[in-house]
Amino acid sequence: MNVEIKKTGISDIQKIKQILEQEGYSNIYTWCDSEGTFYDWHTHSYDEVRWVYEGSVVIGYEGGQVELFPGDRLEIKSGTKHWAKTKTGVCYVCASKR
Repeated sequence: MNVEIKKTGISDIQKIKQILEQEGYSNIYTWCDSEGTFYDWHTHSYDEVRWVYEGSVVIGYEGGQVELFPGDRLEIKSGTKHWAKTKTGVCYVCASKR
């Protein structure tokens, strides 16, 4: 599957970063999008993770869409077309793996 959603219940930034580091992810950083942010269809040349720790975001992908809340982890395989939008704002930990 190109998109995987996990409801981890973990929203502590340091714990999230530690888990991703242990799993071999790199380029680990936090990112926040303000209310009304929209990213149109795009892809990445690496596997990516978005792990929400505050707010919510809707991620669309070929075949569906999902709304993520604090503690939710989204994994998207490289080359997978997706988009994102937030009505109220969101903060998440981002990471990538080649």
